[in-house]
Amino acid sequence: MENEKIKEMLLDIHSTGLEFTVTQTGKESNRVNGLYMPDTHEILLHNKNFKTEYELVYTAVHEYTHHLITEESLEYNPAGGIPKAKVHTQAFWAKFNQLLEIAEQKGYYKIDLDSSPELKALTDEIRTNYIEKNGQLMIEFGKLLVKAHDLCKAANIRYEDYLDRVLCLPRNTAKDMRKVASVSVNPSIGFDNMKIVAAIKKPDDRHEVEENFMSGKSPATVKELLKQKAQASKHEDPKTKLERERNRLEKTIHQLQQRLEMIDEQLNII
Repeated sequence: MENEKIKEMLLDIHSTGLEFTVTQTGKESNRVNGLYMPDTHEILLHNKNFKTEYELVYTAVHEYTHHLITEESLEYNPAGGIPKAKVHTQAFWAKFNQLLEIAEQKGYYKIDLDSSPELKALTDEIRTNYIEKNGQLMIEFGKLLVKAHDLCKAANIRYEDYLDRVLCLPRNTAKDMRKVASVSVNPSIGFDNMKIVAAIKKPDDRHEVEENFMSGKSPATVKELLKQKAQASKHEDPKTKLERERNRLEKTIHQLQQRLEMIDEQLNII
């Protein structure tokens, strides 16, 4: 695929008002498959790294995501300078995965498991015998911890001490398992994703998030969707968010200044 064709594909996946270029370097790199240069808005692809067009498309979309994040940053804060291209935040991965979904829908990209029957069979084994079974095991584990909590209470034993020194189980892990056991969650999405679902209060919202996982959305995408939904419900615009963060920082600075003054006084006494 030639450079202009790659650019046309990226624009078809998602439009941009910020001009950019695509250059295949004709090189092989052991460090990276591609780069985005935020100062010149240039996407560099080390095309000698790729054996298939799908691999090239994957990297091109990755670097294009950096471009779109850069565009958003400049629109929001034109005087703020160019953001770093190598920052892979949750918002980045969510946008990247969204673009990959569009690329799949348009036929530019796919995860071709059919090309490797062995990998396809292994994937089925992992999903069924490990991800789903582990999820079900954590549900059962959580139910046992609920029972242990009640028995500790009846025996006048501190449940926290039981977790810490008898089971040697981190409290947060135990809390997550009890929470997963207390609601209806599909174990096939895996324990880490089950924790995200179980933390949601409303059943309808839990079902929606579970369906997102079942449809193949990545954890980063689901978390970002939840974050956006929470912000929308608060009607929190970017300015309000920054003002709230500023107030929090000012409070923290004030507390640190008080602590510093106290330490100075103690040093003068010693």
